[in-house]
Amino acid sequence: MALKTYKPYTPSRRYMSGLDNKDITGKADVRKLLVKLPVTAGRNNNGRITSRHKEGGAKKLYRVIDFKRDKFGVSGRVAAIEYDPNRNCRIALISYKDGDKHYIIQPEGLKVDDSIEAAEAGLDIVIGNAMKLKSIPVGTIIHNIELKPGKGAQLARSAGGFAQLMGREGKYAIVRIPSGETRYILSECMATIGAVGAAEFANRVIGKAGRNRHLGVRPQTRGSAMNPIDHPHGGGEGKSNGHRPPVSPWGQQCKGLKTRKKTKASNRYIITRRKKGVR
Repeated sequence: MALKTYKPYTPSRRYMSGLDNKDITGKADVRKLLVKLPVTAGRNNNGRITSRHKEGGAKKLYRVIDFKRDKFGVSGRVAAIEYDPNRNCRIALISYKDGDKHYIIQPEGLKVDDSIEAAEAGLDIVIGNAMKLKSIPVGTIIHNIELKPGKGAQLARSAGGFAQLMGREGKYAIVRIPSGETRYILSECMATIGAVGAAEFANRVIGKAGRNRHLGVRPQTRGSAMNPIDHPHGGGEGKSNGHRPPVSPWGQQCKGLKTRKKTKASNRYIITRRKKGVR
């Protein structure tokens, strides 16, 4: 996969880039794997905006992804590589020998007609195979990692993301996750071999505001451009920030303020924080 650029027939096209579609081999046609989700546009059940700068975006159906990988003992074949409008990586349609079809996140290097399988243990270390952390050799690159056994993958799911199994200690595996944090994860949790594909996604250039609108992102207004009643940075003569450190519209500091609770239950599973000097 590579980045594609465009002929600069408008100023916004000059620097715009995106992923090419040469790796896509099929379109979504398995009806049971397509779900229509309600469009909230950042509003709650009372119709009030609770998440600003969001809108409906382009119409799309949600692809049901198999994050659990709990279909043990049945090998599957990659039937197609497809585009997913809901995420920044490609998805692979897996056709299993028993007739089932599931979507999974496409690992880097997984191609059409490749075979994959999931099991608790005993599989080859091949891209796309899924096993429990206790059965994966130390040093292996993995993605799609569970935090709780049977809940489904929560870590290393975005384009180019991967983690590394660093070691084991008792019933826990030591994993370095994409943020740089090193933490304990139960060895009974499932993980998939390899890294997520479409790593070039991070290098794309949006190019124009319209592409963000398609993604459901509305424009943001600077606080300093507002009136004092609307934002703490508003008002004043010329460009002024209200003579105070950067804050949110509700007055909370928004640069450097630590909001993580010291009593957070997951703190005891963290070995090394992603930020240097933080314990």
